[in-house]
Amino acid sequence: MYGALWRILPGPWWLRLLIMLVLAAAAVYALFTWVFPWVDHILNPINVTVE
Repeated sequence: MYGALWRILPGPWWLRLLIMLVLAAAAVYALFTWVFPWVDHILNPINVTVE
């Protein structure tokens, strides 16, 4: 998949690398902003305390 994405991106290698880094940062931002809180809400972990 990464090879196919690398081939369809325009420009020289340094511009492709910059675009890939921006896409990866956007994916991580989306995961931490929307996906992980949604999954945490669905799983609803039980708060356990040990005394």
